[in-house]
Amino acid sequence: MKSYLISYDLIGPNRDYDSVTEKIKSYGTWARPLESVWIIKSDDSATTIRDNVFSVMDSNDKLFVTGLTGAAAWQNLSPELSEWLKENL
Repeated sequence: MKSYLISYDLIGPNRDYDSVTEKIKSYGTWARPLESVWIIKSDDSATTIRDNVFSVMDSNDKLFVTGLTGAAAWQNLSPELSEWLKENL
């Protein structure tokens, strides 16, 4: 499986964070390092993930999905999250 970063800004009047969260969590292996930033593991392409997550968003919301190469650095994240990142990137 590949690692992907998902980031979004909900702009529309509905701002249904719960639906977006549920859609992202449905991938099974995930972490949430920042408020609107997620990392998931999936065999799907970035385009497929984008389409899947955007299906529960408003048409003017913003969404960015990119594959990760494994190179990463972070600061002030929890020990549990740091361990997850080390194991999954």
